Amino acid sequence: MNKTITLLSSIALAVVIASCGNEQKPAEETTTAAEATGEETSYTINTDSTSRVLWKGVMLGVKEHTGTVNFTEGKITAKGNQLTGGSFTVDMKSIKVTDKNYDEKSGYGVNKFLGHIASADFFDVTNNPSATFTITSVTGNEATGTLKVRGKENTETLKNISITESNGTITAKGTLTFDRKKYDVAFDTGAKDMVISNDVELAVELTAKK
Repeated sequence: MNKTITLLSSIALAVVIASCGNEQKPAEETTTAAEATGEETSYTINTDSTSRVLWKGVMLGVKEHTGTVNFTEGKITAKGNQLTGGSFTVDMKSIKVTDKNYDEKSGYGVNKFLGHIASADFFDVTNNPSATFTITSVTGNEATGTLKVRGKENTETLKNISITESNGTITAKGTLTFDRKKYDVAFDTGAKDMVISNDVELAVELTAKK
């Protein structure tokens, strides 16, 4: 039975200690074993401002756009500081922008940009109001799972994951880059010097409680 996670996971520290004349067991093995001990616990993702997905898209040679999208629900399971599963859903209608690459006077303002990326040219938010990520396996600080965007599903990997637990609250971070065209987010500009990168970069930051 596959286990799941939202844009979440765990960190396994790899530190190899060498000493003169004496052979020592690598610290990685000890750390991993310690972090994975204990009873598996389920946590619910906070859907307030402490949890969000940051996104970045680039128009090559011109500018980059950045912003955030909010979680609507999610679960994480972990043993100590070792992620064991989870899943999450984000609200595509909550997309916001954080960059300043807009010019209202020229007609290219924030609202026009938001309307365009929400349209059928990009994420078709009216017909696909949510996106999900479901983890199927976790290895070290990487989690493999199924990303669903615009009704299309593909296997992706959440990388650079860190997860810490304190007093019943988990804080987790991770990064994921996906090819938008695999999800029919296929709009391209005709200008050769304004090519839109196929890569959409995500950074997950969240908290979750028992």
